[in-house]
Amino acid sequence: MDNIIAEALKEGLRVKEEFINKNTSKLIHLAERISKAFKNDRKLLICGNGGSAGDAQHLAAEFVNRFQLERPPLPALALTTDTSIITSVANDYSYDEVFSKQIKALGVEGDILLAISTSGRSESVLSAIRTAKKKGLYTVGFIGGDGGEMRRLVDLTLIVKSDRTPRVQEAHILAGHIVCELVDYILFQRDSSLYD
Repeated sequence: MDNIIAEALKEGLRVKEEFINKNTSKLIHLAERISKAFKNDRKLLICGNGGSAGDAQHLAAEFVNRFQLERPPLPALALTTDTSIITSVANDYSYDEVFSKQIKALGVEGDILLAISTSGRSESVLSAIRTAKKKGLYTVGFIGGDGGEMRRLVDLTLIVKSDRTPRVQEAHILAGHIVCELVDYILFQRDSSLYD
């Protein structure tokens, strides 16, 4: 069991380090886009399935409540939380539409969709991206493996080069936390007069 722990740590550190080193400029770009959207009274919509649904909720909470700074709430929404919407859409139409229907109802041009998928092949997430693009949202993919179909659909790809779901999810939440910290810095430290 000691070896299992040591290998998980070694692999996790390697995957995260490679991902961050390769995607530093993309993380900064994403933080700038989200900050601009918030400044323009737009919002961040986040979706994913399974563990990625948990990540969507986690990151939305970091923006709405706070990350590390005491600051005003920021408009982020996980599309994974309303069980009545999700189950009614899945029952009446298809599970593939559970996020896209919400984007049709809530998304406006200038919003950002952060789509999270460890494989890049989740049909409900792909449908959400297609709908978001039609409505003029900027689309971002936190993806794993080879990126699947998502890599060709989104405006900005952040791909964790691993086929191991736990390692991909660990890198995604690290990336999300970095973006939260950068957005806080941009809006409330670097450009602190914006929200005075």
